[in-house]
Amino acid sequence: MLNNLLNSFEPISLDEMDNVKLMDRTDTKYTFHSEILPTVLEQLKDSYRVLRINDTYQSNYKTLYYDTNELSLYYKHHSGKLNRYKVRHRSYVDSNIGFLEVKFKNNKGRTIKDRIKNNEVLLQWTEEARHFLAKKTPYLPDTLVPNLWVNYSRITLVNKTSNERLTIDLNLEFIKGDREKSMKSLVIAEVKQEKNQPSRFKELMKQLRIREGSISKYCMAVALTGEQVKINSFKAKLIQLQKITQHDSITNSR
Repeated sequence: MLNNLLNSFEPISLDEMDNVKLMDRTDTKYTFHSEILPTVLEQLKDSYRVLRINDTYQSNYKTLYYDTNELSLYYKHHSGKLNRYKVRHRSYVDSNIGFLEVKFKNNKGRTIKDRIKNNEVLLQWTEEARHFLAKKTPYLPDTLVPNLWVNYSRITLVNKTSNERLTIDLNLEFIKGDREKSMKSLVIAEVKQEKNQPSRFKELMKQLRIREGSISKYCMAVALTGEQVKINSFKAKLIQLQKITQHDSITNSR
C-alpha cells in the first residue's frame, strides 16, 4: 500500500538531493503509529517529492554508534546538556556506501553534521578516522568504542517550494550484544530545515494532534537495551513510545 501511495508522488533523484543536504539545520521530530502513515502520505503528495533509488522508495540504513565505556555521550544527553555529540558509522545498505559521522547539537538548537566517506564499518580507528574525530569532537578517539546498532528503513521527502527535507523512519531495530528491541509499529518523522519555519507536514501533525517532541534513536536504544543505565529523564518519552508500540517486544537473542 505504501508503494502505491509513494508512486503518486513526484520523484526526486539522489543527485538532485545534493541541493538539500542541510548539514547545518534545525530538526523537529514527531512519533506516531505506522497505521496512520498512509493517511499522512496521502495528505503530503502535492507538497513534497519522494526520493527514489533504483525504483525503490524505502532505503535501508544500518548504524553503529560509538560511545565511551562510561556512556559519556549518552549521559550528556540524559542530563540535558547542550553542545553534545553523537558519533556513528552509517551504512546505506542499498547503495553500498558508508560514512563515519559526527553530529553536534549546539546551544542554539542547531544540528551540525560532519562526515567522511568510509564504506567499511570501523571497529578500530584508521589514521584518517582518528584525525577526523580529534578535529570534530572533544573526545580522545581511543576512548570511543562500538556500543550498539540502530537499523531502520527510511522514506525521504523533499518540499517542492522550500529548503526542507522530511525523513520518515520505519521498522526500527536496536541491537546491543544479545539484546534486541524491535519497534516495527513506530514511525519517527523528522523535519529538517535551514531555520524553524512553517511546513505542510508540521501543519498536518497539528491537525492530527500529534505533538512534536525531541527524541534520539541512540538514547532510546541505550535506554531500551541497557541493563544498568539511568533512564529517569527519558521515562515520559519511553512511556509514550510504549503506548504506541505496546505489541512490540524485546528479546534476549538474535
